[in-house]
Amino acid sequence: MKKRYWWRSWPRFLLWSHVIGVIGFYLVIWLRTAPKKEDRVRKLSLDEPATDTTSAKRPQVSIIVPARDEERNIRRCVQSLLEQDYDCYEVIVVDDGSTDGTGRILDELAASHPHGNRLWVLRLRDLPEGWAGKPHAIHSGTQEAQGEWLLFTDADTWHAPEALRSALTQALEERVDMFTMGSTQELPTFWDKVMMPIAFLGISMQYPPRLVNDPNSSVAVANGQYILIRREVYDTLGGYARPELRATLLDDRDLAYVVKENGFKLHFVDGRGLVHAHMYRGLGDIWRGWRKNAFLGSRGGLAFVLLQLFGLPMISIVPFLLPLLARLSRKGRGTGISATEANIATVLELTPLLLYHTWLNRQMNVPWYYAFPKYQNWQH
Repeated sequence: MKKRYWWRSWPRFLLWSHVIGVIGFYLVIWLRTAPKKEDRVRKLSLDEPATDTTSAKRPQVSIIVPARDEERNIRRCVQSLLEQDYDCYEVIVVDDGSTDGTGRILDELAASHPHGNRLWVLRLRDLPEGWAGKPHAIHSGTQEAQGEWLLFTDADTWHAPEALRSALTQALEERVDMFTMGSTQELPTFWDKVMMPIAFLGISMQYPPRLVNDPNSSVAVANGQYILIRREVYDTLGGYARPELRATLLDDRDLAYVVKENGFKLHFVDGRGLVHAHMYRGLGDIWRGWRKNAFLGSRGGLAFVLLQLFGLPMISIVPFLLPLLARLSRKGRGTGISATEANIATVLELTPLLLYHTWLNRQMNVPWYYAFPKYQNWQH
């Protein structure tokens, strides 16, 4: 009888342990990842002056855009940069050996845009030994830059007119050395809407902005789609010519780590609405991109990757299987768990899961019903 009691109690113990674990996980992850009001960039209206940027002290900014085979994106990106409402900047596009129409589009923009010599195009052909492509392209752009601040941004982004002025104003007000901000993600396809929020959940678990912005924490990361850094700081650290940065495949994260490790002030904020990006095209592209980022960018190495691989399904998929447990209980399959218990556990697990994913989808402008797998399939 005693042996039978323990045999029948173990399923109940596992069930309620899982319930507590799921509720605790989503509570902790929300507390770690929910942005505070001060973690957002304050958008400046066209008639609103920017602190320290309306007088003779207005700093020059050099915007550097590395581009390789970006004919689908480069025109929109460069045009948005040339339309910034801050008037003391230059745009340097580094054409890193493109074989498509990128070069032709850049020539058209340089020849026809009314901003005159604000746009410069630098063409690269050979990649020196020991360098990765993007760090070398950015470094080459910095060699031609004249600005007191450097802004690194990707060719698959586009920018609101007030983006640069708003970001620079906040960077100056907070006296930061490196200012980086998240972007609004363009998610046009079904798989974009389903996969990208999950991928960003993994990033936010490892690099919550509150720790990134804490000078007493070693956690550091940046969004390569928008990195604004003081030229003096960049040069002092050696920039991407620094040996450990030349060949990095995670140029944004590793630059942020070097900046913070050397005692400079790093600040990561929410820049949605100011910067927009379309990172991937199709499920295969998403998988290849995030597979690299998940492994190389993991602070916990292989152990953390495995934890995400097996742990996330346990908290994201198992709750949807609990109704099956209730069905088995009603049929008397000897689980040791009553149908009522299974139903209560289902509600307790699905409630925080769906609330969190609905909130996460809202942050990324994904329809709320994508938190529900059934509705994802209907929309598909």
